[in-house]
Amino acid sequence: MTTITAGELAARGFGASATRFDRALLRAASAIDAYVIARVERRDGAGRRRAVTAQTAQSGARRDAEALAATGMLPR
Repeated sequence: MTTITAGELAARGFGASATRFDRALLRAASAIDAYVIARVERRDGAGRRRAVTAQTAQSGARRDAEALAATGMLPR
């Protein structure tokens, strides 16, 4: 889940500024997200963790290659 902070709302020109309660809700949502992610990661088996690590490495390498290609730097 992605949250938008009060500072981002103000920068985007939203008239109503966030109250303390709004900020507290955003912080609580962020904490709940972190907790759920940690529990899900603990429940995954070792094989699943290895697969996710490999997928992350592959997607990072692909993103780097796409960034280089966008600037015209292709591998030889």
